[in-house]
Amino acid sequence: MNLAMATVAGQAGCLTIVIILAALFLGLWLDNVFNTARPVFTFGLVLGSVPITLFVMVWVARSAISQIKPQEEDTNNMSKEEQTSE
Repeated sequence: MNLAMATVAGQAGCLTIVIILAALFLGLWLDNVFNTARPVFTFGLVLGSVPITLFVMVWVARSAISQIKPQEEDTNNMSKEEQTSE
């Protein structure tokens, strides 16, 4: 169970880094292409990536929980069946 939680945290962390770095580099590139005096696109995209990363973290956590939960129920049912057969 602890390994599964660590896996979910690792996935969410890596996805967060990828999304924020993509927003950063895209913003820097757009600022360079449009020759903006201030890094408007960079700030906008990095700030806009925050809600996206939050959504992705929740989505990854929920999908992992849905995969972990049936396994726990199966082991609980098996232990109850084993107890009744004895």
